[in-house]
Amino acid sequence: MDIDRLERLAEFAWRIAPAKSMRVPVVIYADEELILTMDDKVCEQAMNVASLPGIVDACYAMPDAHWGYGFPIGGVAAFDPERGGVISAGGVGFDISCGVRTLLTGLKREEVEPIKNTLAEALYSFIPAGVGSRGSIRLDKKAMDEMLLGGAAWAVGRGYGTAQDLTRIEEQGRMAQAMPGEVSDHAKERQREEMGTLGSGNHYLEVQEVAEIFDAETAAVFNLATGDVVVSIHCGSRGLGHQIGTDFLRHMQIAAAQHGIALPDRELACAPLASPVGQSYLGAMRAAINCALANRQILTHLTRQVFANILPKAHLEPLYDVSHNTCKLEEHRIDGKPQRVYVHRKGATRAFGSDHPELPAVFQNTGQPVLIGGSMGTSSYILAGNPGNEQRAFASACHGAGRSMSRHQATKTWRGRQVIDELAGRGIIVRSPSQRGVAEEAPGAYKNVDAVVRAADRAGLARLVARLKPMVCIKG
Repeated sequence: MDIDRLERLAEFAWRIAPAKSMRVPVVIYADEELILTMDDKVCEQAMNVASLPGIVDACYAMPDAHWGYGFPIGGVAAFDPERGGVISAGGVGFDISCGVRTLLTGLKREEVEPIKNTLAEALYSFIPAGVGSRGSIRLDKKAMDEMLLGGAAWAVGRGYGTAQDLTRIEEQGRMAQAMPGEVSDHAKERQREEMGTLGSGNHYLEVQEVAEIFDAETAAVFNLATGDVVVSIHCGSRGLGHQIGTDFLRHMQIAAAQHGIALPDRELACAPLASPVGQSYLGAMRAAINCALANRQILTHLTRQVFANILPKAHLEPLYDVSHNTCKLEEHRIDGKPQRVYVHRKGATRAFGSDHPELPAVFQNTGQPVLIGGSMGTSSYILAGNPGNEQRAFASACHGAGRSMSRHQATKTWRGRQVIDELAGRGIIVRSPSQRGVAEEAPGAYKNVDAVVRAADRAGLARLVARLKPMVCIKG
């Protein structure tokens, strides 16, 4: 990225002033090294987002930002429905409600290490992963609509977990105002046999060791200590979410023209929030959020079954579950006044600070757990939302390392077997149905997650709590 086009606000904050059609500035949170390695398309896409009707405050980019469809991945923007604000399917992404759930196991590394290979094989055999993976659950039309309305609460009602699980999930496991009727039959058909599956791409189930604690007081509340073993599940709404994104991008291209919205990029197809298309997308998107929450709940149940057979001492309980591809109605202070705005977070994680009314009581003094995924051979992190961070990107933080090269480039640089063998030499077991998929997700294809997380911490987006080191990775 050309650093000369940016104004430096602070060591970890940069600004692009409004110009031409931009209605608000762009603010990027990163250090100089991360800025220099970002693609110029991040700037271009963020500036295009800043030109959309009804945008408020600024368009923000997280330290892991990279080129995406319409919005940059790692992009955050909020829109005021009272000022003609819009909603964009490209601002949510195709994998709606892709997110991370971290489970505490009550185990220490020394209890897992001797049977690590057995655990890896059992997880790989029991949990469907990969392109087009199918689970054992088959949903008829009635059950599909019930799932899209009920989310993780529906899954718990079907025996996949306990009511206590729901207290540690964003939205308590169920996104209100979902509209299954706005989801196409094709999207539902794609999901009919995909519940309880990881999918492909950057999705994974990873057994991890807590390798380092940065904030002992918060870690104690999160029930984390050095040497603990946790499990992190990263996946989303599978084929249903992807189809909803595809369907509504077409609808929004028509709606934008009908409402006289000049799109700086056709990938930013959008519709006014108050319009029929805008309301229809909100209902369908919320249904997809529930699909993702139900999917991670079922995967939690399957993971518990594997651990119960191999490590019966384990008690897998959620630390938290948070999504990073959503648009949600939230209250934030805009120009010093509280306003209800629709916050798009694409490849960005909600990071509410302490005392936020939507947080469970246990996190009222610490802030929300912010779960940042690594890439097979690299660390993952647990952070916490800072008080007052609503003034920084609407209480948002990064979601991972962020890609530094395309999947095509990655497959030209690495072979899957090579990556698996190199990681095995470091004590990390990888199991995947796709050698190509492993090559596409090679750790070297991503930015330095340590630098990304440090930037998020230093910029005040969220504070470091713990670093997690991979032991076993089941890769889609």
